[in-house]
Amino acid sequence: MQATLLILILLSMGSQAYGQVNLPVLGDSVSGTISTQQEYEFGRELLRQIRRETPMLDDPLMMEYIISLTYKLAVKSELRDHRLEFVLIDNEILNAFAAPGGIVGVNAGLFLFAENEGQFASVLAHELAHISQRHYARSVQEAQKSALPSVAGLLASLIIASTVGGDAGQAALMTTQAVGQENRLRYSRSNEQEADRIGIRTLYNAGFDPNDMAGMFEQMMRMQSFSRRLPEFLSTHPLDENRIADSKNRSNVLPPVQHAQSIEFLLMKQRATLHYANNKDAVIQALQRDLPQLNGVEKDAAIYGIALGQLYNGQHVQASQTLDSLLKKDSTRITYVMLEADIAREAGNFPKALGILEKNLRINPDNHPLSMSYAKTLNVNGRYGDAAAALEKQSLVRPNDPELWYQLAEIQGKAGNISKLHQARGEFYITIGDFTRARNQFNLALNMENDRLLKARIQQRLDYIRNLQNRYYR
Repeated sequence: MQATLLILILLSMGSQAYGQVNLPVLGDSVSGTISTQQEYEFGRELLRQIRRETPMLDDPLMMEYIISLTYKLAVKSELRDHRLEFVLIDNEILNAFAAPGGIVGVNAGLFLFAENEGQFASVLAHELAHISQRHYARSVQEAQKSALPSVAGLLASLIIASTVGGDAGQAALMTTQAVGQENRLRYSRSNEQEADRIGIRTLYNAGFDPNDMAGMFEQMMRMQSFSRRLPEFLSTHPLDENRIADSKNRSNVLPPVQHAQSIEFLLMKQRATLHYANNKDAVIQALQRDLPQLNGVEKDAAIYGIALGQLYNGQHVQASQTLDSLLKKDSTRITYVMLEADIAREAGNFPKALGILEKNLRINPDNHPLSMSYAKTLNVNGRYGDAAAALEKQSLVRPNDPELWYQLAEIQGKAGNISKLHQARGEFYITIGDFTRARNQFNLALNMENDRLLKARIQQRLDYIRNLQNRYYR
């Protein structure tokens, strides 16, 4: 947290401070304009900082859902550059953010508070609009014209608000807005109105009810009314009755849309609920109590929640029996298949778990949640070489996934592949921007290898790290 606050203070001093905190420079020194490539580079380094300083939630199913939904929206949005990167933050507070260069961050708590998929999608659509309209670049230019502190400080405070809680985020916002607050807020309000307008259109074009954005805002307002604690999203996205009314008015001029409740959204909501529940038994009992009154996808999601809770409680037989009705109805849904495999693995039935995963990987090659579960099952079964091979294959699909590289390093160590252990650790450190440690790991691997081709590959990674630093930092 202290490192983040230091970054915030230095960033708020202006672009000359970036080099001191290892951030790429935003803005051309001659024209003052910011290129999309500069935004991209800034966003990738910011992403590394977020990963380094923020607890991530390792849930491939939730992450895959967010990625899939965001791209569904992106193709119907005004976004031209679809090079998006995602972070799923392990925080039950309602929040999401967008950063320059296509960084989309979501707190897992957003699943808890969105009532339907449309509301969840409305937040993502709003954030995509911030990216597509290059609001951060425009804010920097506006700040330069008005002699205000750099908007990078505001951006850093947004990250703080989403990761370490409200007090730090509010303090950071007060710091960055202390000079020229009225002009800054006016411009920020303009950005928010534009993001709402474009986000509503994106929602509609993607087949969602555009009224869901106003519905999500109303949900936040209710939270604000019944709790002293402001939802973190509202710290950086100020909300009032006029904004809700404006969203409703914009939505009402569009033709009505009937968007069916998404089973996959409800399943992810159950995963988030149980992840943050201190008393899993209470969640299970509540779901069992409500089950007779539920129908359709709501009932299926409740059954899934019961089975997942039973797995958390070590009730493997009961969990398998509960899940059985869902598998009979939809035997190829990956979320159900993953739970079936998890139950078998946790019960020690490795052949069954591996059989389930191998069958479904043949149907869905390179599927990330299935691949990670497969590697985990091989690892628990003591088949370290096979587990490492599975993760190495998946690393070609997800080369920037820090959790994948972290797990691969651990498994390579168990398999006795020490050079590969160092290489995987080096890749992990690259994803979180710790280039000194990354270089150390690759140098250790380089000194261990005798094969000329392998040494050349490792040297390429060392050159890549050097180029990253030369390109990003001045």
